[in-house]
Amino acid sequence: MSLTVRKYDAVVVGAGGAGLRAALQLSEAGLKTAVLSKVFPTRSHTVAAQGGVGAALGNMGEDNWLWHMYDTVKGSDWLGDQDAIEFLCREAPGAVVELEHYGMPFDRNDNGTIYQRPFGGHSMNFGERAVQRSCCAADRTGHAMLHTLYQRNIRARTQFFVEWMALDLIRDASGQVLGVTALEMETGEISILQARATIFATGGAGRIFWSTTNAFINTGDGLGMAARAGIPLEDMEFWQFHPTGVAGAGVLITEGVRGEGGYLLNKDGERFMERYAPNLKDLASRDVVARAMATEIKEGRGAGKDGDYVLLKLDHLGPEVIDKRLPGIREIAKKFADVDPVKDLIPVVPTVHYQMGGIPTNYFGEVVAPANGNPNSVVPGFYAAGECACASVHGANRLGTNSLTDLLVFGKASGDSVVRYLAANRGHKDLPKDAADLTLSRLARLDSQKGGENVSEVAKEMRRTMQAHCGVFRFPDMLVEGVKKIRAVADRATRTEIKDKSKVFNTARVEALEVDNLIEVARSTMVSAEARKESRGAHDRADFAKRDDVNWLKHTLWFKDGDRMEYKPVTLKPMTAESIEPKVRTY
Repeated sequence: MSLTVRKYDAVVVGAGGAGLRAALQLSEAGLKTAVLSKVFPTRSHTVAAQGGVGAALGNMGEDNWLWHMYDTVKGSDWLGDQDAIEFLCREAPGAVVELEHYGMPFDRNDNGTIYQRPFGGHSMNFGERAVQRSCCAADRTGHAMLHTLYQRNIRARTQFFVEWMALDLIRDASGQVLGVTALEMETGEISILQARATIFATGGAGRIFWSTTNAFINTGDGLGMAARAGIPLEDMEFWQFHPTGVAGAGVLITEGVRGEGGYLLNKDGERFMERYAPNLKDLASRDVVARAMATEIKEGRGAGKDGDYVLLKLDHLGPEVIDKRLPGIREIAKKFADVDPVKDLIPVVPTVHYQMGGIPTNYFGEVVAPANGNPNSVVPGFYAAGECACASVHGANRLGTNSLTDLLVFGKASGDSVVRYLAANRGHKDLPKDAADLTLSRLARLDSQKGGENVSEVAKEMRRTMQAHCGVFRFPDMLVEGVKKIRAVADRATRTEIKDKSKVFNTARVEALEVDNLIEVARSTMVSAEARKESRGAHDRADFAKRDDVNWLKHTLWFKDGDRMEYKPVTLKPMTAESIEPKVRTY
């Protein structure tokens, strides 16, 4: 089958914040750049980010990037690589000011500086007390950021392929990445996008769970493609359950609500976080708050007729503050919970929100994988940034606001790395003869399968299994059983059948291809969770209640081939700062 080949200097897969920031760096450097996106760029999931960007600007009082670094290392439960965390926190203020100069409409103080709100886990002077570090645009920060970056890319003449889905990586015999195969969703046409460098910015994969704040497009496409190409996935056992998803709907209620002074109550009207985190209370790190809420519900102090949620109170802030700082939250509460937070309490429950693990990278955005005894050998021509990547700055638990900081800092860093790489590696390498074989065989199987598995039923069983066996609290027998079940679901996923063979917008075909990616993420998550015999950050095991720095201060690497696990040490040595040594994590 002869496929159309389109040649570019660089191809970016994903048009969220990380993809747009990377593409901007490339296009402004004069490189011919293509960006693939399943949806229009300003509908990417970054649009749902509400609370803000973490950066030690010091606009609301004294602050320091070292304090931000300390909070991030502590938030990660010491599984974050400290050289990468230092890079993130040092670069953050400049990244925010740069975005401001692009036209980002941040909220302002009376003196014209960017307004910053408090956020969970952020402190001054190494944990002394809460600090205001989150740079925000009301509660629609991600929305404003996407529009700002998209407009800047249009100015730089970035070429967008909208409603295109990348399907598989193309690698040659040496392992170098030479681009991707892709599906034009409207026509069903398969093309090869050949590139001298490829950046994945495909976002997270929260749709492996039944209840999630993630959009339907968050199907782990980059992770699935990487796994099929033989690249491991790092630290996939760590999934952040955001404390405040709307009960029954999963829609996100930003931590910014608590940053502005809102707080949690149980059915007895008790501010229960004072018992779990006496210092930072409702602004403790997310895994701490989520576990506290789950404990209140489990021990019978949940609200509602079934006692299955807790309550978020912000009516005491008054309508003026709510309408100025949290207008989107008032709208969400009305639509999804049928309450008006100006006078009512919002029912909330911990909900899967963010993937801490992903495609292994260094802090230059270069993808790394074990080779020749080096666990961090660079994969030529391949880069990743944002939620699909694991630098690792989030470790076992991401600090709130660092997701947007991550995509700005590492989106730019990956773009800079590509510019340097292409300056030293000119011209396209020849594509291998089998460049599209994997993609064509996958599509042929889907189109020819008769009497196979129903795609939506396989997806439902995957989500039920993940929700039941890999939740906020994890139990040894449930994890072992979960591994068996998810492997059985993965086997079913190889026999899925497209019932509707129509190629108009390829809805059924795209859903089946997305499940191919989701199942790799689900399998890597369950197997990695069963393998890690400790509790750390978002990974809480009933049989290993404590963190084990002697045996488990290391990253997990899951390989698709045989569900194989490898490990590599955490980097405790920063670039210029002093190491932040592991200690008991309290708030």
